[in-house]
Amino acid sequence: MTLPPDRPVVLIAEELAPSALEVLADDYEVSHIDGTDRPALLAGLADASAVIVRSATRIDAEAIAAAPRLKVVARAGVGLDNVDVPAATARGVMVVNAPTSNIVSAAEQAVALLLAVARNTAAASAALKAGEWKRSKYTGVELSGKVVGVVGLGRIGVLFAQRMAAFGVRLVAYDPYVQPVRAAALGVRLLGLDELLRESDFISIHLPKTPETVGIIGVRELGLVKPGVRIINAARGGLVDEQALADAIADGRVAGAGIDVFAKEPCVASPLFAFDNVVATPHLGASTVEAQDKAGLAVARSVKLALDGEFVPDAVNVQAGGVVAEEVRPLLPLAERLGAVFTAVAGGVAAAVTVEVHGEVAKHDVSVLKLAATKGLFGSVVAEQVTYVNAPHLAADRGAEVALAVFTESSDQPNLVTVRGALPDGRVASVSGTYVAGPREALKLTEIDGFSLELAAEGVLLFFRYADRPGVVGTVGSILGSAGVNIAAMQVARREAGGEALMTLTVDTAVPADLLGEAGQAIGATAASTADLSAD
Repeated sequence: MTLPPDRPVVLIAEELAPSALEVLADDYEVSHIDGTDRPALLAGLADASAVIVRSATRIDAEAIAAAPRLKVVARAGVGLDNVDVPAATARGVMVVNAPTSNIVSAAEQAVALLLAVARNTAAASAALKAGEWKRSKYTGVELSGKVVGVVGLGRIGVLFAQRMAAFGVRLVAYDPYVQPVRAAALGVRLLGLDELLRESDFISIHLPKTPETVGIIGVRELGLVKPGVRIINAARGGLVDEQALADAIADGRVAGAGIDVFAKEPCVASPLFAFDNVVATPHLGASTVEAQDKAGLAVARSVKLALDGEFVPDAVNVQAGGVVAEEVRPLLPLAERLGAVFTAVAGGVAAAVTVEVHGEVAKHDVSVLKLAATKGLFGSVVAEQVTYVNAPHLAADRGAEVALAVFTESSDQPNLVTVRGALPDGRVASVSGTYVAGPREALKLTEIDGFSLELAAEGVLLFFRYADRPGVVGTVGSILGSAGVNIAAMQVARREAGGEALMTLTVDTAVPADLLGEAGQAIGATAASTADLSAD
């Protein structure tokens, strides 16, 4: 089968789950390369609209520069150490990952390591396979009644704590960003780090790797621990000082450790490997069939959203990223289209714009609507691709300030969005619209510069401002008809008979500037503009 020439190319640089490939196969040309082969990677990126990697492929500034069509870099996993996010952002390229794909697997790996260390499982297994039957040598400890300290009560830390609760342990945690009421609801008592170290029989680390957390368990901290403690790190290498931990195990202060991550990886030599009471695994936290499938599916879906120009919740370099409430999500295309209409009727870029959100929907986090409107504002006025990533930068570069105003009081509409702005010449322009739910779901324009409308916010729109008088509609219709432009819908709004009027038309095809100018001149229009809402 011959593929359409404009079909976007998705470059798969590392192994991806078959289920993820199925998500992409129908809409894109999927190309496979070995991402660790640098020349092949750079060559493959030349035509790619998206690239999906895991941890082995390096997408740096050179790689991004080699990909003029690139819209999204997707990392099928959590970390982004191999992606130059600032370089991608500067180019307007979205970077996405799969932040929740491996959280269950990672929590279960920490539990597995803790149990293996408590019962000396790995050493006993190795001894038995070597022909030794030494039951007393590998006597372990029960978990029931013990104190388990959780360092970091984020998503994985919470999952770990919930699973450990089933063993009848007492849970304590250190996390300065978690409120005591939240911890109490989880059955966890919050402590300072030093206090946790002194009380815990087991300690499991669940922190991100940041300049503040590197080495958080070091020589000083290991001098504070309760003698006989067992320490688990399945989070990030470098959070625990490996040499200091080895020394603490050697002098008997620490009874054992389960380590899945290392400061430098791949790691095939470590002072910790000398001890039978250390269970070491090669960074297996996300190495489950389920986690790999989840990661692949998550980024494949994000790639589809990004290539369709839609908002991507898992984008790491998009302002106002994160989960969007279901009540807010339908307003994303509305806000973007209102931004496009605003620029059209204003006749240029505004010096200052406020995105106003009115009604019940304003009770949710609607900050993403400002971002969507900003994307719409610049779609028709810059030559480069406008995305959720670079829209704020385009506004800043042009000195345009975009603000958000929220009004939760009732309005005529349950969800009303207005884009209002001041032009450099002092004029003020405004565009409003709403989302109509239900069987007749639609995005509608409700107001332009004070003129009330009831028109679908879709297709190619034409706007004419003129002095109200008979015959104007017929004149415009005749000119467009003679040029083969079909009118799908039309509406005239006015404040008073004989005063200023606004004619808005929906047409089936784009109207060239010269034809728009001809129609405007024929009716003596004070302004004539067009907005193409069919491309988003």
